[in-house]
Amino acid sequence: MPLSSSTSTSTHTAALRGTNSPLAPARYGADIGLLLLRCAVGLTMAVHGSQKLFGWFNGAGLDSTAGFFASDGYSVPKTMATVAGLTETLCGLGLVIGLLTPLAGAGIVGIMLNAIAMKWGNGFFNPSGIEYDLVLLTAAVSLALAGPGRFAADHLLPVPRSHRLSHGLAAVALGAVSAAIVLVALHD
Repeated sequence: MPLSSSTSTSTHTAALRGTNSPLAPARYGADIGLLLLRCAVGLTMAVHGSQKLFGWFNGAGLDSTAGFFASDGYSVPKTMATVAGLTETLCGLGLVIGLLTPLAGAGIVGIMLNAIAMKWGNGFFNPSGIEYDLVLLTAAVSLALAGPGRFAADHLLPVPRSHRLSHGLAAVALGAVSAAIVLVALHD
């Protein structure tokens, strides 16, 4: 009796998921790579946010950060400093543990798009260019699209059980729209 296409497909999928599959080492490598990327980007953003909020790690603290936002033309600088600090800290920590990864990526996308918009015209290279911000933006987009990998708290959540590209695309769009709203509505 021939196998039905659904039986054949599920058998093929199960074989690819098995530890004896030739693809298993590549999958573990990808999962470890995603974990390392999440930790590097997440910790960088969480530390940067705690600099804004609390002045930790030689940071400016909330009042000085608000002064920076005021000098950059934001109409509500203290609110912007608080939102930026909280977004960087919480989304960074979300990436580190792999919790709500597409949304954590979306928050970082919004922050980095704003940073790039503020530095636009200063050239590409640091110290005042956009190169660093562009790398963090690209990493956040990549994590939102690829998902957290196997070593993430997202797998402990009841819903959704698996990452879908549509979740990542929606998250990136949310981050971009949020950045546009902030730039249009709150920046003079």
